[in-house]
Amino acid sequence: MEHRKVMHSERLPYHDREIIIEGPVPPEVLDKLVLHADLDAFRRPPEQHQALIEIAGLPEGRIIIARDGESIVGYVTFHYPDELERWSEGGMEDLIELGAIEVADEYRSLGLGKRLIRLAFEGGQLENAIVYTTEYYWHWDLEGAKLSVWDYRAMMEKLMKSVGMVWFATDDPEICAHPANCLMVRIGKEVPLSSVEQFDRVRFRQRFMY
Repeated sequence: MEHRKVMHSERLPYHDREIIIEGPVPPEVLDKLVLHADLDAFRRPPEQHQALIEIAGLPEGRIIIARDGESIVGYVTFHYPDELERWSEGGMEDLIELGAIEVADEYRSLGLGKRLIRLAFEGGQLENAIVYTTEYYWHWDLEGAKLSVWDYRAMMEKLMKSVGMVWFATDDPEICAHPANCLMVRIGKEVPLSSVEQFDRVRFRQRFMY
């Protein structure tokens, strides 16, 4: 599979300066930036910064960032499924996970999440891939967002739908563990039917039950 990485960027006025949304950002550029102290949902900022650099260096990995000067204030990651998760079982080269998405608290009212995700799909870069995301309510910052589980779920669905991702059924135990959890998927225009069928087999281990 060809992993298309074409750098795109846009500028967003913010007070007396601009926030830059850009990517996919190469590891050597990420290494020169710093991660905002509030971006600690998954790891401590220094550790998460290193994880972003490592993902950016993968053939399929891509990191889209929002930065205020030299400070990364938001990011979204794309990479192959973790080898310990169900989604890697099909051995699919064209199945890419939209993984972590995080925006620092003081920048959350700017619509950066939507801008970050949209930029990732610019120029048809991911039309040859099935992109999926798994939404688990226990990863959501319900307290910080001051939203109920269902309002947060609606917000995440709206965000993912902005790039054409839609809800897909699955018998994955983690997703089935709570009704607010969900699997959302975007099948690129260039993805062959064989890959769609293989993804269906990964989604349902117990298909005879449905």
